Order: sequence, then C-alpha cells, then structure tokens
Amino acid sequence: MPLKVDWTLIDTVLLDMDGTLLDRHFDDHFWLEHVPKRYAEKNGITHEAAMEKLHRMFRSQENTLNWTDLDYWSDQLGLDIPVLKEEVDHLIAVHPFVTEFLLFLRQHGKKIYLVTNAHGKTLSLKMRRTRIGSYFDGIVSAHDLGLPKEDPAFWGRLQEKIPYDPERTMLGEDSETNLETARLFGIGYLVHVGRFSSAATPAVSERFSTIDYFSELLPRDGGMCVEI
Repeated sequence: MPLKVDWTLIDTVLLDMDGTLLDRHFDDHFWLEHVPKRYAEKNGITHEAAMEKLHRMFRSQENTLNWTDLDYWSDQLGLDIPVLKEEVDHLIAVHPFVTEFLLFLRQHGKKIYLVTNAHGKTLSLKMRRTRIGSYFDGIVSAHDLGLPKEDPAFWGRLQEKIPYDPERTMLGEDSETNLETARLFGIGYLVHVGRFSSAATPAVSERFSTIDYFSELLPRDGGMCVEI
C-alpha cells in the first residue's frame, strides 16, 4: 500500500525497538537457540527436546506481557535470563540507516519516542550496547503501562503518558498486529519494517506500506515529502 509522507504534517514519531530499530537476529537467536541450549545443559536433556518444550511455552504467552518479561521467564525456566542475554550481547546491532533517520527527525524538530514491549532489563542492556537512547524524547515500555501493544487499548493509555495527536503521528513497526491496533486508534502514518532481521528474508505487508530501511523515509530532493 503506497503512503505519501509529508513531514510538515507529522509532529511525533513512535518507534518500536526489536526488529524495527534493532536487528531481531539477536532476539531470535537468543530465544530459539541460546536459551534452549542452556536449558538442555541445566536439565540434562537434548537440545532438540529443550527446543520443542520451550517453543511451546513461548508460544503460549504470545500477545501478553509475559512474552517479553525476563523475570517471568527466569522463574519459569529456572535460568537467569538477563545473565544469559549478556552471553550473546555481541549480536545486538542497530539496523542500517537508523541513526541517520533519528538525526533527520531531531534536525526537523520531531518528538521521538521509543515505544516497545521489551522488558526494562532488556531495554537497559540494549540502550547500553547501542547508545541510541539519547536520540529519544522518551522511552516507554509496555510493562510500564500494563498492556502490550497488541491490545487496542494500549495506544490510548500511551497517550496518557506522552502527549501526541494520532493524526499527526507516525508509527514504525515490524509487527502488523501492532500496526493494526494503532490504525484502529487513528494513528495517521503507519510504516511496516519488512527487514526485521539480517538473517531472515524480508517480509512485505499487504495491509501497510513496507520499507526495508529507514533511509526510504528521508526526502531526497531537499523538500519534505516522500512516497513509499
């Protein structure tokens, strides 16, 4: 779906973290490979058996805050999940052109908020590793609001925490589910990030305008309009 972006009509930009600004390869490797490996070692079972059991447990918590709650999974699995994340934190990486996009937004006076389902301990690790936290006017975790972004009521609750006019707001997300709840709330500019992981084939949305890189949102002719 084509989308015309006139940056003079946008005041606020809400950006997801994992898969949107940051390469989701880290998260996929961590939860699908590294945690099962450590779980298998701890419990004396095969890696394959651990993967099957844990993937089933993970899927049971999709679209809930437990999905990203490190304390919840530490308790459920008997593992120190924050410590395990640090074992592979060298895989945490910012997607290409993200910094350039954030600089563009700053230069043109846009309010920028990181809005994520990620747990606070994950946020701390990733902001420390990537050093992009200073670009944002605010960082909001769904755990602070008590609702995941998959819940349509999330966006109204977010508005109670940070002021934004939905019609003059852009949301960048790799989750079509979250884009859909934002659309229902009335957020005017919805951008799907298809290249969520450097280790996976990019996705193309049939419902939302898809970009691979945020450079596609930067005007090239000196104006303030772009079409994607």
